[in-house]
Amino acid sequence: MSDPDELLRIEGIRKTFPGVVALDSVDFDLRRGEVHVLLGENGAGKSTLIKMLSGAYTPDAGRILVGGEEVRIQGAQDSERLGIATIYQEFNLVPDLTVAENIFLGRQPRRLGMIDRKRMEADAADLLARVGVNVSPRARVRDLGIARLQMVEIAKALSLDARVLIMDEPTAVLTSEEVEKLFAIVRALRADGVGIVFITHHLEEIAALGDRVTVIRDGRSVGQVPASTPEDELVRLMVGRSIEQQYPRERPEAAQEAPVLLSVEGLTRDGVFHDISFQVRAGEVVGIAGLVGAGRTEVVRAVFGADPYDQGTVKVAGEPVRRHDVGAAMAAGIGLVPEDRKGQGLVLDASVAENLGLVTLRSASRGGLVDLKGQHRAAERIAGQLGVRMAGLSQHVRTLSGGNQQKVVIGKWLLANTKVLILDEPTRGIDVGAKVEIYQLINELTAAGAAVLMISSDLPEVLGMSDRVLVMAQGRIAGELPADEATQDAVMSLAVSTPTTTTTTEKEAFRGH
Repeated sequence: MSDPDELLRIEGIRKTFPGVVALDSVDFDLRRGEVHVLLGENGAGKSTLIKMLSGAYTPDAGRILVGGEEVRIQGAQDSERLGIATIYQEFNLVPDLTVAENIFLGRQPRRLGMIDRKRMEADAADLLARVGVNVSPRARVRDLGIARLQMVEIAKALSLDARVLIMDEPTAVLTSEEVEKLFAIVRALRADGVGIVFITHHLEEIAALGDRVTVIRDGRSVGQVPASTPEDELVRLMVGRSIEQQYPRERPEAAQEAPVLLSVEGLTRDGVFHDISFQVRAGEVVGIAGLVGAGRTEVVRAVFGADPYDQGTVKVAGEPVRRHDVGAAMAAGIGLVPEDRKGQGLVLDASVAENLGLVTLRSASRGGLVDLKGQHRAAERIAGQLGVRMAGLSQHVRTLSGGNQQKVVIGKWLLANTKVLILDEPTRGIDVGAKVEIYQLINELTAAGAAVLMISSDLPEVLGMSDRVLVMAQGRIAGELPADEATQDAVMSLAVSTPTTTTTTEKEAFRGH
């Protein structure tokens, strides 16, 4: 007889793709009213597994049971009919539709044969209030930031009244305050008997929220342990080795005497950010912290020339960079790794080699012809240097794991010998092993004399990898903290402050506290 509390069981699942065994005899089960964490490195097989539950893939072997009955999930409708809802790490929303239209896409309430827009928007407002996000149901999805998009996805999943809720890296772009709101929602759903499959790379979240953990490594389930299992043991199970230092920043001894590579003075965009001034020296990592909506991404996009600004200057090695001109910024030596790597950092249907060569395509051309052999050799060198795990340079970049995709995004700027690299959420959705590889890469860049400007919503990451931390609040820089004074409390105190125009004297006084 089946267990009445068992919502889902996966037995001996196997899935192969040409040349790759993605899953090999994986077992997993989910009970009513529990949070079961699915843990593993990028490329371990987690995404393949959840895509089977959502109907995107079908298994080659093994079986899936829902409520004790064996089922075949051959599409999204089958998954929804069985009470399974999936919130993907990469959002599944239509940019040109409103928030309400996205939440109820394909399930719009009707009255007299017509879409009942008033009811749809009222129901959407209730769901948005439930997830604690202040967004109008009539807002266009394209106008929302990533954190708000994440909450819309959660509201959409809640609208399905699912018995099984799969959450793939739901906290990757949320602030600590938003994470607590999300955890409250998850706990309420668990109390209502919903079973939640929770995928995260933030190990501290596991004990705070989870009940059980299943670890997948190289396509196999290698163990099931309690959520209270120590983090170092979880890491060992996940990556097959111990990681001694989570944030291995190698800080330069003479950074204060190094030349200024990036200088931003009085950067202002009306209604978005105001009077932004800072410098980044050769060999230095400067972090930018702040709550979602503080203006961090908007500032660095303006520095890169992707967005306009009304006043101020951007200089690289003392030379002004023409505003709102990405080509001029790139020519000056500025590179940007955007927070949305799939939407803005990669051409998903192109190969690894083609993506690595995007930035250097023009410089590798002569008389309108591209030096393909030279591009291929360069791509091969950088992919090997970064340790990109792939079948070959011709592999489509969309089929790589998140961590390897991020290496490709960074790699194209390394090929261009970038002087100033801007990293916006550089380890979002990346496992602990790949994170350390990215951090070591940052060390190599700064050791070679590059300057790094890093935005991250992961506060321990900002503190662990930055030589200085700029804290933004309400579109202004609220304060600056050197590494030895930057604590979570100090950063959060500034992040929730109401900044005013800060003089140099006031900045020094702040540092003295």
